[in-house]
Amino acid sequence: MRSEMRWMLVWVAVMLTGGGVWGADGKKGKPNVLFIAVDDLNDWIGVLGGHPQTLTPNIDRLAKRGVIFTNAHCAAPACNPSRAALMTGVPPYRSGVYLNPQPWRAAMPKAVTIPQHFRAHGYKAIGSGKIYHGAYPDAASWNRYFPSLKRQSPGGYAVKKKKPFNGIARTRHFDWGPTEAKTEEMSDAKVAEWVVNELGKDHKKPFFLACGIYRPHLPWYAPKAYFDKFPLSSIRLPKVLKGDLGDVPAAGRKMAKPGGDHAKVVKHGQWKRAVQGYLASIHFADAMVGRVLKALEGSKYAENTIVVLWTDHGWHLGEKEHWRKFALWERATKTPMVWVVPKGLSAALKGGTVVGGKCGEAVSLMDIYPTLIELCGLKKRGNIAGESLVGLLGEPTKRTDRVAITTHGKGNHAVRDRRYRYIRYAGGGSELYDLDKDPNEWVNLSGKKGYGEIEKRLRGRLPKAEAENAAFDRGKNRNKSKRKGSGNGKKKGGVK
Repeated sequence: MRSEMRWMLVWVAVMLTGGGVWGADGKKGKPNVLFIAVDDLNDWIGVLGGHPQTLTPNIDRLAKRGVIFTNAHCAAPACNPSRAALMTGVPPYRSGVYLNPQPWRAAMPKAVTIPQHFRAHGYKAIGSGKIYHGAYPDAASWNRYFPSLKRQSPGGYAVKKKKPFNGIARTRHFDWGPTEAKTEEMSDAKVAEWVVNELGKDHKKPFFLACGIYRPHLPWYAPKAYFDKFPLSSIRLPKVLKGDLGDVPAAGRKMAKPGGDHAKVVKHGQWKRAVQGYLASIHFADAMVGRVLKALEGSKYAENTIVVLWTDHGWHLGEKEHWRKFALWERATKTPMVWVVPKGLSAALKGGTVVGGKCGEAVSLMDIYPTLIELCGLKKRGNIAGESLVGLLGEPTKRTDRVAITTHGKGNHAVRDRRYRYIRYAGGGSELYDLDKDPNEWVNLSGKKGYGEIEKRLRGRLPKAEAENAAFDRGKNRNKSKRKGSGNGKKKGGVK
């Protein structure tokens, strides 16, 4: 309550000084940007209600200060293509970066990233943690980065146990369990601390400050205190339907890989422990976000900093017999996205700054780039995809005809509007779901009587042209199964 009152007093003060936004140098000028990315977080946050037991008080509090988009979706359900698309404004079907082991900068050598665009307009771009996919950081984006321009992770507590905690052999990072680490030993804690310190410094230029939180990315390791919040005996599993894949085309079943992760989890009796690990990792990530937000609130930049929090894609925990992302269903594409805009920018929002607003329109992570450009008064870039969210930030209940497009491999797309999801696969077959009536996507309506016009309308929003696959990285991030199973094009360089 005190924190919210403080923000209200700050906004009143700004309006009394003329309604402008104060720059980093104490004069009216450009607002700062705090750019918070959380890895692999689906809608299991309190304000979205994705799971009844989740604990995310800090993200929920942030959402109450601004607008949360309850129907936001990624450009691709995998770390590298999602982040590359968001940061460059170039979607996968234009870049050819469809999958994780495709170096995005090699495919788009001339692309101007969000922080590069800010630097070109007098901003200082700094950050720490996972903003780009781990294998492909981008030194050209930043003035400074912690721990270095070539490495995003500062490193942290290393689990010394040789065998996986969950007992599933050959699971690589597909593991979960509490550790004896102290919170301060974790990589995300070091990232948060660095960002906190930056918020306490004097910055002569307006800043674009990025904070990339790795959890809840696998493995789900966190200090024991975070696991203790979720007793195993109380864990509630996601809602699933037996035989759910029965009406899914062969290409969709292939993406789900029901005989893979899900079969292993069930065989080893690890479903509840996995959910516990995910919830614990989310709670840990939220605590790190809370540290950063507290520092912002106590800094001199509180009233002139735009905050945007996003996650790179969703996550399955057994729904449709699927785990991880790498699919085109709601669980894999839906992401939390929160915006808090200082009161001094109310003119830019047209309808005024909204506190505690929720927007149900279909929006994309691709919309972040043009929104930041408009809010900060930067020169527009005509070659980026996405549509500014400024109108919806000022009027969250406004109805539009927007759709969000998600791509997983060449020729595989999902189109999401306010109510429906349409999926078309390169190998043939399609799916249609009415999310108002069927939020779990249990009934495929594609081809059924009465839905032809809806399918036709959504099909018309699919990309008209698609780039060939960008070159794959043979030395890093190898994953032969992904290369063989998800694309439908030749391994050529992507469009520039």
